[in-house]
Order: sequence, then C-alpha cells, then structure tokens
Amino acid sequence: MQTPNFEIPTEMRDFAEKSVDQARNAVGTLMSNAMKAAEQAQVSGQTFQSTMTAAVSKGFEHAQNNANATFDFAQKLARTKDLREAFELQSEFVRSQFAALQAQAKDFGALAQQNVAR
Repeated sequence: MQTPNFEIPTEMRDFAEKSVDQARNAVGTLMSNAMKAAEQAQVSGQTFQSTMTAAVSKGFEHAQNNANATFDFAQKLARTKDLREAFELQSEFVRSQFAALQAQAKDFGALAQQNVAR
C-alpha cells in the first residue's frame, strides 16, 4: 500500500517561512533592546556608585574640617582672659561655621548636579 503523495502548497510554505523570519527578527530586536537596557542599567549603577563614593568622601572631609575647627575654637576659648573675649570668639566661630556649612552644602549640591547631568 502506497501513501498518497500530499504536497504542501507553495503559498503555505512561503507563509510559514515568512512567519519564521518575522519571529526571528522580533526575538532579535527583543534581545538587542534587552542588552541595551542591561548596559544602560550597568552604566547608571556605576554612575550612582561613583557619585555615592564621592559624596561619602566629601562628607568625611567636611566632618574632619568641622572637627578641626571645633577643636581650634575650644583651644582658643580655653585661652581667653575674660567673658567679652570669649563672647567675641564664640560669635566669630558661629559665623565661620555657618559660612563653612553653606560651602559644604554647595559642594553636595554640585555633586548632585553632576549626577543629574550624567
């Protein structure tokens, strides 16, 4: 007994081939977009990490400067001879520390702006 010879029509084969090509292209596009997104996430992560490292480093630098200024003030205060001199020294210290805090805030603002610009 012979099996009947059934031929798949040309149109059906063409349609199947086009469908496979379209699916291959769609998966290729999906994979390409996924790789681009992964690369972008990696770059964003590296940018965030470097910004955080700079911010922590800057924070320690400012903390050290503030501690040094406070110890210098305490040492000068211990050497004062009267209340008027102590009061003047205190006023000067408050003014200088306020200016220092403003400068430090600007430093952190500049770091934040650098991160936004990237």
